[in-house]
Amino acid sequence: MITKAELLKHAITMFTQCGSKHVTLDELAGSLGISKKTIYSFFKNKEDLVTASLEGLLNEFREDINGIVNSNGKDPILCVILIYRRGFEYLKYFKPSFLFGLEKYYPKASQLFDGFIEDLSNKTVFELLTRAKAEGNIKADVNIELVVKIYFFRVDNLLFKSTNLFELYTEEDLFIHLVIYNLKGIISSNYTNQYME
Repeated sequence: MITKAELLKHAITMFTQCGSKHVTLDELAGSLGISKKTIYSFFKNKEDLVTASLEGLLNEFREDINGIVNSNGKDPILCVILIYRRGFEYLKYFKPSFLFGLEKYYPKASQLFDGFIEDLSNKTVFELLTRAKAEGNIKADVNIELVVKIYFFRVDNLLFKSTNLFELYTEEDLFIHLVIYNLKGIISSNYTNQYME
């Protein structure tokens, strides 16, 4: 018998790689060797399954973020770098249709994802960069709120705009250009870490 956790883990893998709209419950059940009725014993409908599986993925990423901040909290700029490094590892497995499908077909899941991105950029990253500025590691005239809105809010929209940039460039190139080079422009001359050398 499959557990709810196993179902959610398998579902989010299929949804992110194929697009949640393109994966039917029959296909999901067949790939697990269970009946569709088993899925309905855990979830009322497909939207609830999509939302719950996405929530599991976002909670996993939240735990990663907390671990990064707890391990590297003395260097808030390094925390931001490592958070986005980890985020790119997640996003490279997403098909653009997954995120676009959430917005179009699964409003509860889309709202959950939007809330996570909002919290990540406007709270976590904003607070880390504000702390770095107070420590003198970001130039005094930099508007942190604006930097976050321009460079760190909805990076997924940049990566998946009209084409999947992960198909055109390496993960490393995307990470360096979207995160490292943007941070290099705002850090003070006295700050350095292994990514900035």
